[in-house]
Amino acid sequence: MKKFLLSILLFLLPAVVFAQHDFPSDKTHPPDMEDLFSVKETFRYEVKYGFLKLGWVEVKLLSDSLYQDQERKRLLTEITSNSSIPFMGKELDRFYSLFYVNEDGLPVESKYWKDNVDEGEYGEIQYWFERDVGKVFYLEEDDTRDTLDLEDPATSGHLIFYFSRLFAGTEEDFKLPVYVTKKKGYIYGKNSTKKEERNYEPFDGPIMAYKMKGSTENIEGPFGFSGDFRAWFLDDDLRVPLEARVKVLWGNVIVRMIEYTREEL
Repeated sequence: MKKFLLSILLFLLPAVVFAQHDFPSDKTHPPDMEDLFSVKETFRYEVKYGFLKLGWVEVKLLSDSLYQDQERKRLLTEITSNSSIPFMGKELDRFYSLFYVNEDGLPVESKYWKDNVDEGEYGEIQYWFERDVGKVFYLEEDDTRDTLDLEDPATSGHLIFYFSRLFAGTEEDFKLPVYVTKKKGYIYGKNSTKKEERNYEPFDGPIMAYKMKGSTENIEGPFGFSGDFRAWFLDDDLRVPLEARVKVLWGNVIVRMIEYTREEL
């Protein structure tokens, strides 16, 4: 059950609650990374499969960090299981990415790692993206170490939380190289300018959202999965990620926003 929970969390990724804001904004084009860095956001999502509440996902951008003497942005996603489900138990995993914005304005990874907090296994999975030699080095939880050829804009899949927002609400599709579970795969996103009316807890009344359809190739595991998905983004200046639905054998796993805050920097 734990592996199932982790495998579907693709999009994931203190002062002002958005229910107090008016929407949509007058900005018709999607944000760039400078726009996304101009605010401090925190996100909380609920993960459900049918009537089962599998757990919760929290996403936030932490303070900057130094990596190889270079300043890097630091993204955290924390996944907590619902321990009331039989055989699930208490699970707490944290996923970190150190990243920067390249010359094309896209977020690219420097380092990604997973801390299995409940079992005390820190740095259980690690990926290093070394562009000077064109390689990705990794350490997996079974202690496997190896290298892969790097293809930019290379990420561990974690940065889809930012990457997808740069295209939401447009007719521009994307292909993102993803390094996970000892191999390279791809996430494909197909966007649209069409809007749908949706309802979410943090907002006061219905809002309008853009839908993206996507698929994956050659990836599975945390921040990747095999198959098709759908995702919705708020029709606002930052294209806030609202929901993802992953198709499984019997129905859909739904990752749905339940809390969102934004503070201007």
